[in-house]
Amino acid sequence: MIAQENILVQKSDADRSPSSVKRQPQNPLYPIFIKLHQIEVLIVGAGEVGLEKLSFMLKSSPDANVTVVATWAKDEVAELIAQHPSVTFIQKAYEPTDVIGKNLVIAATCFEELNREIRSDAKALGILVNVADTPDLCDFYLGGIVTKGDLKIAISTNGKSPTFAKRMRQLFEEVLPDDIPQILNNLRTIRDGLKDDFEYKVQRMNEITKDLL
Repeated sequence: MIAQENILVQKSDADRSPSSVKRQPQNPLYPIFIKLHQIEVLIVGAGEVGLEKLSFMLKSSPDANVTVVATWAKDEVAELIAQHPSVTFIQKAYEPTDVIGKNLVIAATCFEELNREIRSDAKALGILVNVADTPDLCDFYLGGIVTKGDLKIAISTNGKSPTFAKRMRQLFEEVLPDDIPQILNNLRTIRDGLKDDFEYKVQRMNEITKDLL
């Protein structure tokens, strides 16, 4: 009986080991930074949703190559287009041929059926799509972005709460020092001046930046 109790105790201890603890689900998204001035983006819709998508994109990438297709445009959208020569507005109804030659497509209309049609047309050509307010139909999300000179931090909630991502962005913008651009320039100068092999450079830069923030 004692031996049997010992076995039960050992098994119970094993069940509580780190390897047996159920892992919390994690955000599976992989963040990348795209050179939007080197690819072609299509936004369908120039109402409130289109304005949100376009303004967000241009805030981070002012020279993004964007074509906006819509039957009409809000005044704010027209103002953005006028301020950014790399943005083209085509006033017409959406057609399947509009996705041809595009690298990213954003369906930003208020009509669910039309958004699904746009997604279907883009996917047929292997184009990545974002469908506004419909996470399950998105290949990518436009997350919160913090920019301090050359430093850019992307924030994602896996589509669960854009509002929380916005609050995190505001927090980082407040706490990150304004001299980040100068710090990055100085670090690049130091890195370029290191003459040893790659491993030494990594080790030295780790030492220099250890207590930086």
